[in-house]
Amino acid sequence: MWPELLKTLVRMTAFLLLAVVVGCASWANKEENRADIYLQLGVRYLNMNRLEVAKENLERALKEEPNNIKAHNALAFLYEKIEKYPQARAHYEAALRADPDDLGVQNNFGHFLCEQKQLDQGMALLNRAIANLLNDRQWFALTNAGLCQLGLGQNQKAKAYFKQALLTNGAYAPALLEMQKLSYQNREYWPAKGYLQRYLSVAAHTSESLWFAMQTERALGNEGLAKEYQNLLLEKFPLSEEAKTTGR
Repeated sequence: MWPELLKTLVRMTAFLLLAVVVGCASWANKEENRADIYLQLGVRYLNMNRLEVAKENLERALKEEPNNIKAHNALAFLYEKIEKYPQARAHYEAALRADPDDLGVQNNFGHFLCEQKQLDQGMALLNRAIANLLNDRQWFALTNAGLCQLGLGQNQKAKAYFKQALLTNGAYAPALLEMQKLSYQNREYWPAKGYLQRYLSVAAHTSESLWFAMQTERALGNEGLAKEYQNLLLEKFPLSEEAKTTGR
């Protein structure tokens, strides 16, 4: 199962809209219709994890503008987050019908399909996003494609996607985390250390990053550093699955 961090980091950028100041001036702005305002509020609350009020505003946006692609996309992500997958799929499909070339929809719906084990369909959408010459943020789709290849058991193909993602954005945390894991699994311990350091320059530890760091140092014979990572894992993520296996 893909870590929650990746589910969030690889996806949420599609919903990071400009902050909106909700006041009389905003409501009076002729350039902004009601659907846009509800959409921006919904996305703001979604980013704050206030899901119920986010859902209310996104549904209001769709009531005002039934074919609003961004509202369908955001609402699909929300339903996916609360594990209501049929509703999520319905909104992704509505967004894709409204604009089959929307990069955010292709990325998010592709990821969703891969998680639902519809890997070929998911890869088809992700590859469309990757191949689009107008896509100036290819690392999102490339990383999701790598994750999809992991689901297919194609580790070498996954590695190629992650490396390509890092060529387009060398500071993209989810791709760096996956390369740390793959390097360790391939017994490439020094590269695993390197990817971890690059990851930590842009993001905080997760239970997974600490577990793989601990195992990497054990493999290199650095028991003292391995113990430090173990203690940090138990301190920061005591209830995680990784914490339960620190002695292995």
